[in-house]
Amino acid sequence: MIKINIESDPKFKKPNDSVIFSLISYVMEQQEISDADLLFIFGDDKLLNHLKKQFFNKDHFTDVIAFRLNDYNQGNIEGEVYISLTRAKNNAKKFNEPYSKEIARLVIHGSLHLLGYEDSSKKDKEEMTKKEDIYLAKVDWSKIYE
Repeated sequence: MIKINIESDPKFKKPNDSVIFSLISYVMEQQEISDADLLFIFGDDKLLNHLKKQFFNKDHFTDVIAFRLNDYNQGNIEGEVYISLTRAKNNAKKFNEPYSKEIARLVIHGSLHLLGYEDSSKKDKEEMTKKEDIYLAKVDWSKIYE
């Protein structure tokens, strides 16, 4: 069973839980994962910058941070994904994409990190982006704020 909890900083409009759940579930299904306990937290730059400093010893803004809470060799997935809605909005403007689509991309990106995908090299980043594009084309991200 896939269990997903979604939390959002109250100063932001919360994304639609059912759409976010559908996005995550689709990624997990495509990756043949049927057992997961996940927490997705939508916050701001301050939260993600704090986490980046605390856990990665880096002081810069980032759009998504994923923490796998159990070993990657286990069949089930336990994890947390933090998404900066501030960065999502800035990225959407920068890349001339709808805000909802950028949020969907970050949800997918964080999900892929929980599955073990990395983006530290150019090749890895290209592979992740390709998967994100495939999944974005298959799901209806347009209703994230309906």
